[in-house]
Amino acid sequence: MAYDHAEQEQLAGLKSWWEQYGNLVTWVLIIALGAFAAWKGWAYYQTRQTAQAAQLYEELQRAVQAKDKEQIQRAAEDMQSRFSGTAYAQMSGLAAAKAAFDAGDFQVAKTHLQWVADKARDDEYQAIAKVRLAGILLDEKAYDEGLKVLDGKFPAQFAGVVADRKGDILVAQNKLEEARAAYQTAIEKTDARSTGRQLIQIKLDAIGGAPAADAA
Repeated sequence: MAYDHAEQEQLAGLKSWWEQYGNLVTWVLIIALGAFAAWKGWAYYQTRQTAQAAQLYEELQRAVQAKDKEQIQRAAEDMQSRFSGTAYAQMSGLAAAKAAFDAGDFQVAKTHLQWVADKARDDEYQAIAKVRLAGILLDEKAYDEGLKVLDGKFPAQFAGVVADRKGDILVAQNKLEEARAAYQTAIEKTDARSTGRQLIQIKLDAIGGAPAADAA
């Protein structure tokens, strides 16, 4: 079918525009499609990683129940090397640390806790690991190292438990005035309805009550 004059002008204009911008448009479309494909691929990869990590975490939990130390260690190391970016890695680190601690293997427990403290993606898991690690260091009489672990920023909800742990270490160092101040902070930062708050008060009373400045 023949085109009329107006249609021919439109086609000529379109041809001219395509010759000028067609290559650019093609590349933009290619890049956009490539980005979409990459995003879909990454989403699939993340989903697959999470599913595999969940399966491995179940294996670790079964090993914990069976008290199979070698399997726990293998599963935890595998999780850390393959799925370190997932929440299951930090959960596995804490679970493996507790299993090692219960078995009396404090060195392995410390290794797992240190990994979580350094590598966990969530501040809350890092905080739990640090408080537990400081507890082991207290048992080992590594007081300065334990206090160092408790330095730095912690999520607000951990202020009480961190101060409490500092108080325990300071008592062990016979730094009673500093310990009183730490326990007082722990009491102030702990919910009044918590049984933990009552235990902190008992520890504070055992070393002479409130800090000197407060007592005055």
